[in-house]
Amino acid sequence: MRRFKALIIVSCFLSIVSFARATDPSQISARMEVIRRERETLVAEQRRLETELEAVNRESQNLGTAVKSLDATKKKLATDIKITQSKISSTDLSIKSLENTIGDKEAQINVHQNAIKTALRSISGYDTRPLWIDMLASTNFTDAWRDRSQLEGFSGDLGNEVATLRDTKQELSLEKKKKEAARKQIASLNTELTGQKTVVEASQKAKEKLLAETKNKEAEYQKMIAENLARQAQFEKDIYDLESQLKIALDPSLIPEPRHGVFAWPLDSVFITQKFGKTVGAERLYSSGSHNGVDFRASQGTAVKAVLGGVVEGAGNTDEQRGCYSYGRWILIKHGNGLTSIYAHLSASLVSAGQEIEAGQLIGYSGGTPRTFGAGYSTGPHLHLGVFASQGVSVRQFTQSKGCQQVVVPIVDVKAYLDPLAYLPSL
Repeated sequence: MRRFKALIIVSCFLSIVSFARATDPSQISARMEVIRRERETLVAEQRRLETELEAVNRESQNLGTAVKSLDATKKKLATDIKITQSKISSTDLSIKSLENTIGDKEAQINVHQNAIKTALRSISGYDTRPLWIDMLASTNFTDAWRDRSQLEGFSGDLGNEVATLRDTKQELSLEKKKKEAARKQIASLNTELTGQKTVVEASQKAKEKLLAETKNKEAEYQKMIAENLARQAQFEKDIYDLESQLKIALDPSLIPEPRHGVFAWPLDSVFITQKFGKTVGAERLYSSGSHNGVDFRASQGTAVKAVLGGVVEGAGNTDEQRGCYSYGRWILIKHGNGLTSIYAHLSASLVSAGQEIEAGQLIGYSGGTPRTFGAGYSTGPHLHLGVFASQGVSVRQFTQSKGCQQVVVPIVDVKAYLDPLAYLPSL
């Protein structure tokens, strides 16, 4: 009878045990709710500033507009930073909540394991002794028989405890995976935050540089724009002459058939300012008479994402060589389907050569404001996206350029240029 009472005590212990937590869950939930409401306000402010910035960027191109755009960009980016910091705080609280849950599960597993061991030892004692011995040892045959009957029922309960232990271990594994995912998200958000701060600093320096170089005079600004256009034309001529000489035999079977949705959009908000191929603007701006990619409207510091997973084939900034005006800051990603994408005129890059990239991953921030570091020959903020047949592109030194002889850039056989819109989602 004493053994059975011990089993009953173990069973009761399993049902009433409680666990200490490092942080009060109600406090975590309350704090997360406060942060969520604050972020909603910030997002509304972000949308308002984006609308104002887009309106400024649609104004005629002059010095005043350029300065207004940089000022508006700085305000918008400051809000972006606050939103990212808010996301980091929320994710950090989520990790604390997960740690509480993990602690509970680990404690439950420990208690269940110990209780099961104790129960098994007690049951083993009964199982190794014949019923007639218990009958003779007991002063009451009825009590002995009842103990044996109740023991059989308790054995069934023990089976349930074993099943619960197994389920708890599975739940623990799931919670640990959630925690690991949250930690990765924290790392990603911190990278994003670093990039945003870099763009803010660059925007401030760009404004100071712009005013210094133009002496705050409209005529000087227009002269600067004209110089950028001339440099753009020269670079386009140099690279077109080189690429026209390439005689790479392309295997059509290695180029995917055009199909919408192969790629995702590189921006959250899509507005195309210049398409691929022979357009009116292309005939005026490019020696080949054809635009080799797609331009998207994007204010300075807009998040740029990979259109598809792949490996960074190269990344650089032609602005690092004085007098070289071309892509500016660029990223080239080779995808596993025979296509390669380039992102140009960036204000910041968050990736490096050889790095594996996931589809939709943040890789940098758009740029293009004249005289900002990484803008290249751009005359206004935007994102340039190009797509090539991978077999026809290589990253190498541009030795045949007058102003960019030491610069490393993607060189593409003219036959390898493809229309990005043929692979992006339908408009």
